[in-house]
Amino acid sequence: MIWRRLVVSADNTLADLHYVIQIAFAWTDYHLHRFRIHGKEFGIPRLGGPWYSEDARRVRLVDFHFRVNERFLYEYDFTDGWEHQVRMERFIPQAPLYPKCIAGSRAAPPEDCGGPIAFQERRDAAPWEARDLLHQIADCVDKRDLTALRDRIDEIGAVKEWLLTDRFDRRNVNRRLRQYATGD
Repeated sequence: MIWRRLVVSADNTLADLHYVIQIAFAWTDYHLHRFRIHGKEFGIPRLGGPWYSEDARRVRLVDFHFRVNERFLYEYDFTDGWEHQVRMERFIPQAPLYPKCIAGSRAAPPEDCGGPIAFQERRDAAPWEARDLLHQIADCVDKRDLTALRDRIDEIGAVKEWLLTDRFDRRNVNRRLRQYATGD
């Protein structure tokens, strides 16, 4: 399971939460999104995009009066169908200066990877692809075929991304969250 535990201020808007989630999952805000809370849809309107009950830039988290452990849905990239359960774990009296990621597991799926099923299939195939690529590289070395070797080496980056899906860099997320909060 891929997850993040985030600390945000109750005064943050849903739009702020959207951007915090985008940063926590290393996504680029390229696709449409929406929150489904208490039977209503909230999002940031875009030209040609869907209509929402309310603009996420105008609604603060505190406005919902969430209960501890209450959940709501965050959807991102409607074509790929990413759905995230957001759970309000607890309420801290003194909000942090910046949003923070205090825990997480696994790297987020790459943007535009085809959705949950395609992501899992691609992730499961990566070790086999890496093994095949290493055999091809060894074959190029044995044959002293430098052109083919260069071609194979160029493929390493694509396979590497999928081999590292179990890694999560919380420090990098927090660095980016600080940049977002300070407007950098």
